[in-house]
Amino acid sequence: MPLLANWVQSTQALLRPVLATYVRWWRRQSPARQDRFATLGPLASVLLFLMAIVLAFWYLRNEEVERETEAVKRDTEIAQQQIRLRLIENQEQLARMAREVVTRQISPQEFATQATAFARERPEVTHITWLSAHRDRRASVSSTGFQANHLMAPGTGDPSMPMLGNPPDQAFTLAKERRQTSYSGAFRDAIGSLVFQVHVPLVDRNGFGGVLIAEYGVEALLRYYVPTEVTTRHPVAMVDDNILLATTEGPADRRLAPRAVISHDVALAPAFNGLMLRGTGYRTSIGLISNTLFWMVVALAVLTVWMLLGTWRHMRRRLHMQNALLAETNFRRAMENSMLTGMRALDMESRIAYVNPSFCAMTGFTEAELLGCRPPFPFWPRDRLDENQRLLDQEMQGRSPSGGVEVRVMRKDGSIFDARMYVSPLVDAKGKQTGWMTSMTNITEAKRVRDQLSASHERFTTVLEGLDAAVSVVSVPAQELLFANRSYRLWFGAENAGHLSLAQEPVRPAELQGDAVDDASGLPAQELTDAPGGTPREVYVEAVERWFDVRTRYLQWTDGRLAQMLIATDITQRRAAEQQAQVQADKAQVTSRLITMGEMASSVAHELNQPLTAITNYCNGMISRVKGDNIAKEDLLAALEKTSKQAQRAGQVIHRIRAFVKKSEPQRVPSQAAEIVDDAVELASFELRRRNVQLHVYVAQRLPALSVDPILIEQVILNLLKNAAEAIDNAKLPPSRRHVELRVVPRHMPDQGGTIEFAVTDTGPGLPEEVLSRMFEAFYSTKTDGLGIGLGLCRSIVESHKGRLRAENLYNGELLSGCRFSFTIPVDAKPTDAPAHPLLAPTP
Repeated sequence: MPLLANWVQSTQALLRPVLATYVRWWRRQSPARQDRFATLGPLASVLLFLMAIVLAFWYLRNEEVERETEAVKRDTEIAQQQIRLRLIENQEQLARMAREVVTRQISPQEFATQATAFARERPEVTHITWLSAHRDRRASVSSTGFQANHLMAPGTGDPSMPMLGNPPDQAFTLAKERRQTSYSGAFRDAIGSLVFQVHVPLVDRNGFGGVLIAEYGVEALLRYYVPTEVTTRHPVAMVDDNILLATTEGPADRRLAPRAVISHDVALAPAFNGLMLRGTGYRTSIGLISNTLFWMVVALAVLTVWMLLGTWRHMRRRLHMQNALLAETNFRRAMENSMLTGMRALDMESRIAYVNPSFCAMTGFTEAELLGCRPPFPFWPRDRLDENQRLLDQEMQGRSPSGGVEVRVMRKDGSIFDARMYVSPLVDAKGKQTGWMTSMTNITEAKRVRDQLSASHERFTTVLEGLDAAVSVVSVPAQELLFANRSYRLWFGAENAGHLSLAQEPVRPAELQGDAVDDASGLPAQELTDAPGGTPREVYVEAVERWFDVRTRYLQWTDGRLAQMLIATDITQRRAAEQQAQVQADKAQVTSRLITMGEMASSVAHELNQPLTAITNYCNGMISRVKGDNIAKEDLLAALEKTSKQAQRAGQVIHRIRAFVKKSEPQRVPSQAAEIVDDAVELASFELRRRNVQLHVYVAQRLPALSVDPILIEQVILNLLKNAAEAIDNAKLPPSRRHVELRVVPRHMPDQGGTIEFAVTDTGPGLPEEVLSRMFEAFYSTKTDGLGIGLGLCRSIVESHKGRLRAENLYNGELLSGCRFSFTIPVDAKPTDAPAHPLLAPTP
């Protein structure tokens, strides 16, 4: 008794929290839900009972199947063990016979005696055969123990003989290769019986000497070595790739019963030749479909469910009106709770009678804290009690403005926000006023946005008015001036004439002409406001005598109309500076060429001295021979021709120098790179010979024509060649390193496309890193007497032809071996309007 009392007390202690939780959950449910759960409870119980019955039947059936499966598995493994032991024993006996054949070198007659004794004790063996390494039969004994000369004889086509591709051949090959016992797959022998073979290799000191073959009958194995107690319980079959070969039930072609089969497969060990032992069992119990008790339980459960459903439908009809009332109440309450506007109702005595959740969320007070409160209310700021009391008196008298009143409201945490309150009377069903309904909206964010927009508009207007550029907006297509800043009004007044003169076209996009414009409204039929701005244009306005950089784009005005915005920047001073820079650039080019020719003066004088000296010598010689009357007419003509050639040579030198120095106006014409290089090399050769520097020139064949000023490109090449010769000469290099190479080849550049590259490579000392970073700066030079404008001018000339000038040091491993200057000229390059001033070229 004490033990039972303790168990009852412990059970109550465990169930008490569960019951308490269930009671609390049940009380939280509405009456409608309680009725629904009370109806659905018995229905769920009946369904659970039916499910329990079904699960019980299913569990019993599965338990029976599992027991039968375990029995089949156990019997199959017993049969496998018996056959396995027999095959292992036979394999050991055959191995012993193989050792005797190999070690004792017994004759076929002696082998037949041992094989006869082996075969008589083993009814599962059909025959034993000794084959040589060349598959010649040495001896063969049948299952009766007598010599069988007809077995496995060559040329008889016996399936048991290892022939190409058959299972005995595969086993023979494995035994020969691995020197281990091998089993063949199942096949039919000469009399049609299913058999398989075991091949025991004969290995002596000379290697592989043949095999001993024992052939097993499949049905004999099952008949003699599957225990009787196993075959009485379950049939055992031999299968190969799911093909039934033999069975303990009867003939091998017998079909299995149509009932559900429980089977278990195990490999035929130790053969492992694909043959499987399959034990089979059959289920003896009936299923759920044939169980009368099961159907009686189902019928009773269905009847109970039908009765419960009828009761549930009857209760739903009774609760229909109650649910309709609850839905209407919930709908109205949901409308009030979902409003973002705070609602507050006051009775005729100024007491708060109702507040919605939004009002509580705005003020931070709960509904219990606000209901029944009298003025001053807790959400009134302490410094505005008098003002709020005046507004409340005005509200209670019905004199509140229809547009609402802007007030300050204090939250429970003391923070203040701006709100707008609207007041309307509360009238009951009898038409009597019972109070006042006040709606409150938080306008703090809206007021902040409005102030920010006002400040932003003021800042925007201040910025536009302070711009030095003229900004104007004209409507499309009315051409009405919608906006103009101070600079526009200062230059063009308050009319649209200035906008039209700057735009230099009707304020109507050309792409909107014709079908693209709606004739009824005059507005574009497609969007242009997302299009990027137009190309900048430089416009000269005679009325104000100024140049303007004009940019236009289309936008949507505040009233929805399409408009054109124009920004005009005064560039009069910039144009004047560019013109002056152009004049200075032309002068710098001429100055650079004069400086170059001044530096080359000694070389040019030496070059002219040769033809002049030759002319003097020819003339003196002819005078002497004429005076001595010792010259023939042919000799005189030859001497005069040589004198003329030397004079022409001197004239060509002077002509080239004169053309190079006097050239000032850029003239871009189609030119061949080879001709430009020849002229530059001819001028540079004077300086190169004077400094004892050898020049190697390579010009690629079939180069396309260039649209360039040949004299300017010639000036760049001449400057680079002269700088290379000076670098080599100043470094005092030996003759083996006094070389300059000029290469002209086509090259494709990622940013320029097809170009022609001019590269000047020297073997001098190279350039320091600080010089490489500053060599193109204006007036920067490493020469004591240099002006620092040569490379800057070269870069300006190349960039005016849309090209690129580069410089880099060359290395042989870690040793500096020279320097290379290269520039590229695009094949389809078009001249720029005005090249940059050479002394103001930007630093890379």
